[in-house]
Amino acid sequence: MVESTNRLLKKELIYRNHCTSLEQLRSDLNDYVWWSDSQRPRSTLGYRSPNEFTQQGLVL
Repeated sequence: MVESTNRLLKKELIYRNHCTSLEQLRSDLNDYVWWSDSQRPRSTLGYRSPNEFTQQGLVL
């Protein structure tokens, strides 16, 4: 699972952006994690975001 997460992070954030400072990288990473947890749907969660899934009281 960690390898899959790292692959997605690199594909969707690192390779698409050019950070010029450590602060910008941190900010971009925080934005990506927020988006991934609250907006990005997952097929394993019935095409819901992780936050939406847990708010509905669902469990795997």
